[in-house]
Amino acid sequence: MIDTRAVEELIVERAKRSYARLPLLEVVLDRFALSLSQSLKTYLGSVVDVTLTKMDYLTCQDAIDSLPEPSLIGVTEAVEWSGTIGAALRPELLFSILEITFGGRTVPERPQSTRNFTGIEKRIGKAFCERTLSELSLAFEKVTPVRFEISHLETNPKALMLGPPTSACARAILEIRIEDRVGEMVFLLPTTALDAVGDILSQQFTGGQLGGDSGWRKKLTEKLGTTNIPVSAVLGETKLSLREVLSWTPGQVLELGMQVDDPVTLSVIGKTIARAEVGRRKNGKIALKVSEKLYEEEELPHVLLD
Repeated sequence: MIDTRAVEELIVERAKRSYARLPLLEVVLDRFALSLSQSLKTYLGSVVDVTLTKMDYLTCQDAIDSLPEPSLIGVTEAVEWSGTIGAALRPELLFSILEITFGGRTVPERPQSTRNFTGIEKRIGKAFCERTLSELSLAFEKVTPVRFEISHLETNPKALMLGPPTSACARAILEIRIEDRVGEMVFLLPTTALDAVGDILSQQFTGGQLGGDSGWRKKLTEKLGTTNIPVSAVLGETKLSLREVLSWTPGQVLELGMQVDDPVTLSVIGKTIARAEVGRRKNGKIALKVSEKLYEEEELPHVLLD
């Protein structure tokens, strides 16, 4: 008889670690990565590209164990949530920030030995974390306002305590490319810190506007409002066979079945939009007076911005 206990134990163990996803949290972090690129570009004065490379769920202990030693970890209080999260800089990212900050752009990236961080390195790293956490607060603003404040720094992941070791933790890994240097920043968000907003973050996101830069939308609205479009005034239409058309002779009258005072139809790109009465202005030019709209009212700015 085959012993299947090992397989059964593995299935049970994996079932215990099957955590519910937080769809709205994933959307917020994805938008956060997009907006962070521009923020860090201004902060560092360099070309910066940020990509959310991984978003997963695991135990707090496994999430902490995945951090290299040493790492610069900002133990951060989420004030409105009454919880604690972690914002960790991997060593290669921290050293790249230091080189860029102190004018090392012309120096090629070189391997860094594993060592403890100096006081100035910690201060620079903390300032960088505070900048990213400020941007993260803005990303959450449309969903649930929150302020992030770093309470202290840790360099040894083993000393980190964010929540019960077996409790769930959302982990977001950002790849940050600064000119020709690449490093990673890791955010650890234990579910214990998200309890206050768990109901909100577990909702499905069905699209629409969630933060981000809406400036282009406003600009597009303004441009659409001043765009010139051709409008056609159709007096009447009738269907004829090709044989009849080919038999036309000069002076022949085409019967449209209309009266002189019948309204004309206004159309834009083949879509009828209104009916109008034909008249004449004082200067003798023919004009149209709109008498009936053939489309539903819709506020264009509202459509564009949402």
